[in-house]
Amino acid sequence: MHGPGRLARVDSGRPRGPAARPLLLPTAFACGHGLRRLESASMNVLGISCYYHDAAACLLRDGEIVAAAHEERFTRTKHDSEFPIHAIRYCLEQAKLEVGELDYVGFYDKPFLKFERILVQYLATFPRSFRSFMQAMPLWMRHKLWIPKLIREQLEYQGPILFAEHHMSHAASAFLVSPFEQAAILTIDGVGEWATATYGVGRGNEINLMKEIRFPHSLGLLYSAFTYYLGFKVNSAEYKVMGLAPYGEPRYVDRIHQLIRIHDDGSFQMDMRYFSYDWGLRMTGRRFHQLFGAAPRDPESTIEPFHKDVAASIQKVTEEIVLKMARHLHAVTGLPNLVMAGGVALNCVANGRVIRETPFQELFVQPAAGDAGGALGVAAYIQHTLLGHPRTTVMDHAYYGPAFDPEHCEQFLQRVEAKYTRWSEPELIQRTAKLIAEGNVVGWFQGRMEWGPRALGSRSILGDPRDPKMRDTLNLKIKFRESFRPFAPAVPEDVLADWFEIDRPTPFMLLVAQVRPDKRVIPAVTHADNSARIQSVSQRQNPLFYALLHEFGRLTGVPVLINTSFNVRGEPIVCTPEDAYNCFRNTDMDYLVIDQFVLDKRDFPKRTGPGGPLALD
Repeated sequence: MHGPGRLARVDSGRPRGPAARPLLLPTAFACGHGLRRLESASMNVLGISCYYHDAAACLLRDGEIVAAAHEERFTRTKHDSEFPIHAIRYCLEQAKLEVGELDYVGFYDKPFLKFERILVQYLATFPRSFRSFMQAMPLWMRHKLWIPKLIREQLEYQGPILFAEHHMSHAASAFLVSPFEQAAILTIDGVGEWATATYGVGRGNEINLMKEIRFPHSLGLLYSAFTYYLGFKVNSAEYKVMGLAPYGEPRYVDRIHQLIRIHDDGSFQMDMRYFSYDWGLRMTGRRFHQLFGAAPRDPESTIEPFHKDVAASIQKVTEEIVLKMARHLHAVTGLPNLVMAGGVALNCVANGRVIRETPFQELFVQPAAGDAGGALGVAAYIQHTLLGHPRTTVMDHAYYGPAFDPEHCEQFLQRVEAKYTRWSEPELIQRTAKLIAEGNVVGWFQGRMEWGPRALGSRSILGDPRDPKMRDTLNLKIKFRESFRPFAPAVPEDVLADWFEIDRPTPFMLLVAQVRPDKRVIPAVTHADNSARIQSVSQRQNPLFYALLHEFGRLTGVPVLINTSFNVRGEPIVCTPEDAYNCFRNTDMDYLVIDQFVLDKRDFPKRTGPGGPLALD
């Protein structure tokens, strides 16, 4: 197994360029301080990810996740990549900690190794890379090479700062909070330092990454290249390609196979003559466009059958590669459990096939599987692998963000002079279920905000899945987004198998399965191929949302709700009552439920404005 796109063994040695460079063993190193074990006092570890996309922070106390959040939720800049100072402040406030009480701060990748890769790639592709090089260097010179200095300045922190390699952070984010004592590990994304995919094994506190695929050969970047070609935003809208795929036929698989040579073990080599991401500011080149017979789609232009077929084709090839990787990994390890991380692990269609079509018996993917999850990963890696503290946390829910008590919510509503009613919890469940059953769209703002890109019943917009028009209503009048975009069903875990062809909980909305033929009375959440991206809800995870689902089932015979994220296109999921109120006012949502307080859109004067059907003052 040789070559830059084949799975390369992990070893040590001198860097020899991207084609032959071994993976430097991904142990963290401390900046300015040695590792220390604190056996008696509480251990507080802060993990940070930033400066690429989806900046985030996560705080562990004695291995327990105290708080975790994306920076975008506070700044309201979607996929915010800047230093996550707001997310960090929230984590410290939630833990009631001062900065000086932190024992370690961890960063989710190794900037100098990444910088080495970038310099090598620009040198290898010079002079074509000159423009991209000149655009990238100022940010590296100002920020990315000086992470310890930035952390100390931003936080006024003087303790140890540790770094883990990017894919080790991914691996740790999946394995160390999984329910498994041992598991096979598969990480797949665009690129970290050099690695674009790794596989290995986790046992107890230890992680051994055995092989990797190296840049520029990348399944994540291949998928992003097609995201760009189809007119969507890279590192943001890959899920749109996945959502568009069921509407097309995989007519272009053979052409994609001209771009990438796939081996039986799932490793691959890409023909870089068709791509320009390794040297330029675009993902695809002229040869790519000639192969498919069309230029890239202009954003916002009509989506033609051709685009749907291209989406179906790249989705099929992606699933083919992931399945081969997983089967090979099972053959190598013989383990029954698999954990996955990296941006490609958010491809819930591929995940569903992994658990159905490979020998693995169990699969765990934590909800922030992309770069944001690196903040969790590096913190867990420091806590458990480097310091050797026992694993105590199994991530079985995603509610690690801010919450707002009833007094705070009511004070805000009074401040904006909103008209509202206050319902007891039993009334809230009964009346909200009835409102949804009557065809109303409800904004649902409850408890702690979700960790990860999916709304899971805390910051959600809810609707009736039985109404075939509800999908268009939500897409066009509420979310202001493309009509093909699917919606997810939320269903109580105890009746999950009655409605969907799935034999395991899926609390993070990361598995796709078929709707049972005798239950296809939920067209608003049933995709073109009769599949659905499912969220199962248990009473323990989210008792209020669980009760609402059961009450809706009691009223209608269908214990399923549409659950989509509480935001409009181009904005992050809402975080605060103010965010929720603004989103409610600016859309055609019918009701807003904030904690115990219910707002009726009919109580607000209907106005028009440039921002949408309704405008704020």
